Amino acid sequence: MVEAWRTGITTYDEKNIWIRGYEVGALMQRATFAETIFLLHAGRMPSQQEGKLLDAILISSADHGPGSPSAATARLACSGNRGSVSSAIAAGILAIGDQHGGAGMACMETIAEGVALAKTEGVSLEAAAEMLVDAYRARGERLAGMGHRQHSTDPRKAILFGMAESYGLAGDGVRFMLALEAAVAAKVKPLPINIDGVLAAILYDLGFPPIMGRLIFIIGRTAGLSAEVAEELAREKAMRIKVPVTYDGPPPRDLP
Repeated sequence: MVEAWRTGITTYDEKNIWIRGYEVGALMQRATFAETIFLLHAGRMPSQQEGKLLDAILISSADHGPGSPSAATARLACSGNRGSVSSAIAAGILAIGDQHGGAGMACMETIAEGVALAKTEGVSLEAAAEMLVDAYRARGERLAGMGHRQHSTDPRKAILFGMAESYGLAGDGVRFMLALEAAVAAKVKPLPINIDGVLAAILYDLGFPPIMGRLIFIIGRTAGLSAEVAEELAREKAMRIKVPVTYDGPPPRDLP
């Protein structure tokens, strides 16, 4: 006998669907999409402030132009296979990783490490941040959530951190990331907290596990990828993307 799958997320019968115990029709009429995402992942309905903050995070990560790795990959896949929007969007999602959009997971782990270090060593978050910067430099490792190719200051940081503060939801996660930014500027060079670092700090303070740092970016960016693919189909010809290539291999030669 095959053992049944187990889930604590969603169930249904012939006439009803329940998500985490809430009837889907009630959610459709009284909850937002962001609140439902919170419910799906946290197992509880968020407060009004938590729901607004998660909504803002999803908006902040929705799109960053067609040149971002995920959007460029989605457009390239769509250019060569215009019959499948799902494969193009999936290709864009597959481009999300440690260097693009997925660093929030590693950043949440760093935040947890820093907060724990402050407690075990009996030092401030600022001192713990300096200790971590020294440790990462000694190991030659890069700190996730820091630096941006286009922005000297990520315009989304002040808004999201400001919302978290005004809602009373900013905690050790936000404080540690700000301390880390200052420590990096003093010991290495000025590097802005990027969107991965911002959402990592806030998600940490909301009580989510590290994997949420990657999942939330994927959820938000999927909306932008669908728009990028739709525009590619509407405005561009098939196979229009041509990547300049310079060959620097051996010249033509004969087999021995």
